[in-house]
Amino acid sequence: MVNAADAYKQQQLMNAPPEQLTLMLYNGCLRFIEDGIIAIKDKNFEDANTALQKAQRIITEFRVTLNMDYEISHQLLPLYNYVYDRLVEGNIRSKTEPVEEAREIMTELRDAWVGAMRKARIERGQGKGGQGYA
Repeated sequence: MVNAADAYKQQQLMNAPPEQLTLMLYNGCLRFIEDGIIAIKDKNFEDANTALQKAQRIITEFRVTLNMDYEISHQLLPLYNYVYDRLVEGNIRSKTEPVEEAREIMTELRDAWVGAMRKARIERGQGKGGQGYA
């Protein structure tokens, strides 16, 4: 049986525009990275592995869905590859430093995405008080 919270989350996903789904992926990736860092610090390597693999899957989704017809995609792909590699290294070596570096990069990319969403909303005439997600 589906509880109310799960139904609400499912409804959000089904009705979210693509740019909001991308933001949700960024936030989810950052949450899993943070969970991985905490688990490594706690020496709970099984949980760290699980969390970091979830973050890696999100990075993989970003990589495979890039539209290479746009120049920005050619700039994002190496960043995503680097973040993925840092997550793998941190996971394999049970070290937080590479994972923290990945978190910094993903935070910057997420923040840039939020800025782009705001700019697009303003350009659509929705302004600061508009019906947007950013």
